[in-house]
Amino acid sequence: MGKSSEGSFEWQSFLKRPNFYAAPVSCFKHAAVHRSWESITTGVLVEIKSPDCTTCSPSNPCCYWIATVIRVTGYMGLLRYEGFDSDDSLDMWVNLCTEPHIHPIGWCADNGMPLVPPKTIEDKHTDWKDYLVKRISRAKTIPADFAYKIEEHKHSIIKKNMKLEVVDKNCISAVRPAKVKEVVGGRLHISYEDSSEDEGFWFHERSPLIHPVGWAQIVGHPLQGKIEYAHQSLRKTLYQTFDPDDATWNMFMPVINFVKNLKFKEGMKLEAIDPLNLSTICVATVIEVLRNNYLMIGIDGMVNQSANGSDCFCYHSSSPCIFPVGFCESNGITLTPPKGYKGDFKWQEYLRKTKAKPAPVALFHREIPNHGFREGMYLEAVDLISPRLICVAVVTKVVGRLLRIHFEGWEDAYDQWCDCESPDLFPIGWCQAVGYKLEPPKSDDIEHPKKRRKVMVSKIQRRKKRFSQRRKSSEYSSQFEGLSIKTEPNDSNESCASGEESSYSSE
Repeated sequence: MGKSSEGSFEWQSFLKRPNFYAAPVSCFKHAAVHRSWESITTGVLVEIKSPDCTTCSPSNPCCYWIATVIRVTGYMGLLRYEGFDSDDSLDMWVNLCTEPHIHPIGWCADNGMPLVPPKTIEDKHTDWKDYLVKRISRAKTIPADFAYKIEEHKHSIIKKNMKLEVVDKNCISAVRPAKVKEVVGGRLHISYEDSSEDEGFWFHERSPLIHPVGWAQIVGHPLQGKIEYAHQSLRKTLYQTFDPDDATWNMFMPVINFVKNLKFKEGMKLEAIDPLNLSTICVATVIEVLRNNYLMIGIDGMVNQSANGSDCFCYHSSSPCIFPVGFCESNGITLTPPKGYKGDFKWQEYLRKTKAKPAPVALFHREIPNHGFREGMYLEAVDLISPRLICVAVVTKVVGRLLRIHFEGWEDAYDQWCDCESPDLFPIGWCQAVGYKLEPPKSDDIEHPKKRRKVMVSKIQRRKKRFSQRRKSSEYSSQFEGLSIKTEPNDSNESCASGEESSYSSE
């Protein structure tokens, strides 16, 4: 299923707002030219197609003129033709990554293209050559390899038709074998291999919810798949005998494994972003410690939490989505208590009642990078409840490396907490740059695809209130350097989440 950019929201109406400002491209480590974008600032000169040049053909080649970057907002640049001084009548916002007729200074000379002043100002100077020499001599321009870097970024490490392992959207405590159907700007359209009717869903190639072939068996994570796949994937990983279409371990971002005397232990309490309700941070428990410092986390108060772990979810110990006890209180964030908890929640009282210990603060990833995000900055953000949608969004709260993302026009209940390095956040203009549709803000007179999210959220809430009887996991053992193969029965007619949708919808 392709993702057309037809009907994509245009930022121009927002760009005209007097106090509008967007998150700089340098904030997004996974975005094109984020390292060099700070060099593209006000005053940079470019060569661009002249306003007099309406049609181009072999018999009528394009002519160009110099323009100055007046303002930079995300990937968008406000340009003014040289010689217009304070006249803004021909100013124009362009996407600096997609405008086909924008080049660094010197490009026209190298390619034999004429620089011709627009007719409305051609009488303003008698010697335009002298004017340009003086204007250009000390000016900055965009990098010579700017277009190459933009194009290079469009090539993903993980390719179409590659196989990998991804979270099971019907049972987030398990992963399933899947295949990449499409790649757009580093975002992967994925479908489960064992489901002919599954329409698939979207993840970024840096998402912590996708993994290489064999990941589940190596870390001891439940695998919803056939026993043959479990044996093969483990063998491939141990002996490095991957097939050409397997997504291998070196294609994924490495996790951080701190060498410490302290370790997470089963039963420890902490605070965690609820993957089924991303606007909340909840009281949570370490249900199981897997290999390679992966943890199965359960939200306290969930029915059947300890029955078979099917309502748990996996976070790595270095994940920025888990926090020590007291994090919310110390940062002015509302902590969601266990379902059914009576009275004001107090951690000390709760720990005493549950006879539990908090996970030591030293276990948590505490590094806060100078990410550059500020409250009020606009961006483009994936709606993680319906991940095919990328929407107009704004940062409403910054707590260290944690960002609260609000979708323009929608109620606060739709907000989501994200890490500052989340691959699901993009600078404005990104969708246009890669040809992906940007959903417009909510409008009462326009039917918005995000409205279907209400139905999904309702299902999630019902799922949290009651869980059907889960079937018990089947375990199979095979001696591969002391590792056991652990799979879930593969039956398309049932799931460990009683058929209800999780936060990852079929798109």
